[in-house]
Amino acid sequence: MPIATVNPATGETLRTFDALGADEIERRLVAAHAAFRAYRTTEFAERARLLNSAADLLESEQQDIARTMTTEMGKPVAAARAEAAKCVRTMRWYARHAAELLADEHPARADAEDSGADRAYARYRPLGVVLAVMPWNFPLWQVVRFAAPALMAGNTGLLKHASNVPQTALYLGELFERAGFPRGCFQTLLIGSGAVEAVLRDPRVAAATLTGSEPAGRSVAAVAGDEVKKTVLELGGSDPYIVMPSADIERAARTAVTARVQNNGQSCIAAKRFIVHTDVYDAFTEEFTTRMAALKVGDPQDESTDVGPLATEQGRSDLEELVDDAVRRGATALCGGGRPEGADRGWFYSPTVLMGITTEMRIHREEAFGPVATLYRVASADEAVRVANDTPFGLSSNVWTRDNGEVDLFVRDLEAGGVFFNGMTASHPALPFGGVKRSGYGRELAAHGIREFCNITTVWHGADPGE
Repeated sequence: MPIATVNPATGETLRTFDALGADEIERRLVAAHAAFRAYRTTEFAERARLLNSAADLLESEQQDIARTMTTEMGKPVAAARAEAAKCVRTMRWYARHAAELLADEHPARADAEDSGADRAYARYRPLGVVLAVMPWNFPLWQVVRFAAPALMAGNTGLLKHASNVPQTALYLGELFERAGFPRGCFQTLLIGSGAVEAVLRDPRVAAATLTGSEPAGRSVAAVAGDEVKKTVLELGGSDPYIVMPSADIERAARTAVTARVQNNGQSCIAAKRFIVHTDVYDAFTEEFTTRMAALKVGDPQDESTDVGPLATEQGRSDLEELVDDAVRRGATALCGGGRPEGADRGWFYSPTVLMGITTEMRIHREEAFGPVATLYRVASADEAVRVANDTPFGLSSNVWTRDNGEVDLFVRDLEAGGVFFNGMTASHPALPFGGVKRSGYGRELAAHGIREFCNITTVWHGADPGE
């Protein structure tokens, strides 16, 4: 895939970029490793000052970077601005809380003495250079939610971003340097996917994090495993959205639309499979379908647009294949089901609701990365759990119920990294984020995220016999 900005609303190639050569990659590895040796000894207060400076810059430039993101991958510009603002909040959150999250942990005095120690504690120390392989769908947020905690922990970073968002990638590489971080602390590598293995195998790279597809995750995990290097993976999702009889149906349907079409439906944590109790199935389906059909599809730079184009032509083709397969096998499109009328340019796809899904259909097992929702009718909470768990993924889940017994059941039995009740899944810096099964492993955000790329060091001091 060429490294280029291709406007998904028109299909026009706006800029192309040359991939870095071996000599330049080497120079950046040298700089990253040298920066780590010095930066790791800085105080939390200095790291916080630098990260707050980066947040201030991003806040002042969020309109410009929002339009760049929209041009490169097609998200509505209002959503792009919100993404930039979320990055600012997360930078400031880690600048404020990192010292507390990484403070030495002391066992009870009696436990320390029982180990033979006069005193003992665990200290969080940075690992080193961390390679981040990041996707295009949230081109700013996915990077910042790694970079903010990694830098606050004392690590340095190398960013291999998706090849279709090079201008956003370059902006990020420059942002931290302009904020005053020492040279080499955070650098963008404009390289193709074929160059990732050599960088990951380099002994100066200590660990890696990847957000992306399952095949990409397998590839990075295999190389890192061979090199015995730590990885965190956030992969695909086919999140269930369960609606039970006690739910507020109008609110559940309204939120369901946002949960499905956020980021033009191209989100790992977007709700994709709508599992509705038979008692409220008809009411929910009517309200949900009406709202999906009413969404405005169009130019993502237009402030009134609800759904822009898919990011790539291949992505639209993949989505079309899933929907066409389902319809051939008996599913019914209640709305959408194809390209919008008059969309002769760009990679647009109509918001779609499919019912009559069966286990033979590809869309039952595969992630639909676009504005396509699938409906399932169930007769009980237990059946809802069975349908929800019948997927290789386990990123997050959404449940609408006001029954406390059902709440306990779903928290206990849903196979997912999160369970969101009476709302939609969203990431927040104070809450851990990640999945199970083929959605990956490890956690981002919160205390868990900042500790992922730390050496958790046991420090033990023997009692002085002279005392």
